[in-house]
Amino acid sequence: MKIVSFLVLFSLFYAKIYAQEHKHHHGEANEHMNKNKFEKLVERFENPEREKWQKPEEVIKFLGNLKGKTIVDIGAGTGYFAFRLAPLAKTVIAADVDERFLDFMRKKNEEKGFTNLILRKAEYEKPPVQEREADLVFSVNVYHHIENRKEYFAELYQKLKKGSLLIVVDFKKGDFPQGPPDNMKISENEVVKELENAGFRKVTLDTQTLPYQYMVKMKK
Repeated sequence: MKIVSFLVLFSLFYAKIYAQEHKHHHGEANEHMNKNKFEKLVERFENPEREKWQKPEEVIKFLGNLKGKTIVDIGAGTGYFAFRLAPLAKTVIAADVDERFLDFMRKKNEEKGFTNLILRKAEYEKPPVQEREADLVFSVNVYHHIENRKEYFAELYQKLKKGSLLIVVDFKKGDFPQGPPDNMKISENEVVKELENAGFRKVTLDTQTLPYQYMVKMKK
């Protein structure tokens, strides 16, 4: 009985440690980003030099025809892509968990004047998407920040209408001048596998267009 009890306790202890390590890996990504002051984050996201490696026009081309579409930009940040997408789509919903980014986009849109740009407060634990509203869900450099990805994307899959697209752009594994530390990154193959487990099917995987990032297009 003592041996059995020991094995049970050891199994529970190991499971707890494994879960903590698995979660720490991605919780650390949020901590890593938030070590920077908000002004520094804005400066980094809006840096004109970003265009050289982010290649926004190529990313938008990857999304496909956006005419008449409703897009949800998860983790929109400063609206780097949201403001580029607004002239091309019917509606762009720019969602972020940080109220400061929402305020930044709100003030920026006072100058831009896009009536089809909607700001939405997001939550860490659930996708900021309402039932059947989105034709396309888009996230750039956000996937590695989501901790409960299994539940998160399973819920997203259920909320999307059939034929909706999910596009994930995130950092390649490896030592590159852009992106978080390598231990915080998630490989493109792992992303595809996780999203397929949530119900999505792969349409396209592009690892060549962007120097430091991959682009994954999935479909419900």
